[in-house]
Amino acid sequence: MAEPESDTDPKMRDSDPVLDELSRKRIPYRVFTHPRRLRSLEQAAEERGQHPGQVVRSILFRCSGGSFVMVLAPGPRQISWPALRRHLGVSRISMANRDEVLEQTGYPTGAVCPFGLSRPMRVIADESLFDLDEISIGSGIRGRALIMKSADLRLALGEVETGSFLDQTPRPTAGSQG
Repeated sequence: MAEPESDTDPKMRDSDPVLDELSRKRIPYRVFTHPRRLRSLEQAAEERGQHPGQVVRSILFRCSGGSFVMVLAPGPRQISWPALRRHLGVSRISMANRDEVLEQTGYPTGAVCPFGLSRPMRVIADESLFDLDEISIGSGIRGRALIMKSADLRLALGEVETGSFLDQTPRPTAGSQG
């Protein structure tokens, strides 16, 4: 058994804040546990029986002024920083570091999700996520994901802000040139 990341590791909590929140909201989902350590987004998608665009990345950004925002985006696409800055109305943003991710969300990198957060946070989603039928998203625990309908993700998020935050070119996949 792997050692917990820290005393804030979700595996060390008495309850599971992600599953508790989804259950409270009556959101249907399936839990998927990966059989081995994940090395890539493509591996995660393949093991889940999905294509990489169905894997939702939950990315934490630090804004000028010290606030944080979580952006939900489909796996293989890069965030357009200018589009995100325009949407947020800020001139500077940067990606949160590992310590900030854990402190702000309560989850380690690679397992972040917008549910059961350790503190309130602004969450925005790229609108393209809701064009998909099924998605998977982090569960707060590395090696475990939640699979659900994108309509159920939208329902679970409530009045989530949406916009177009993606760069127009997909990021290179394993084995590709570029």
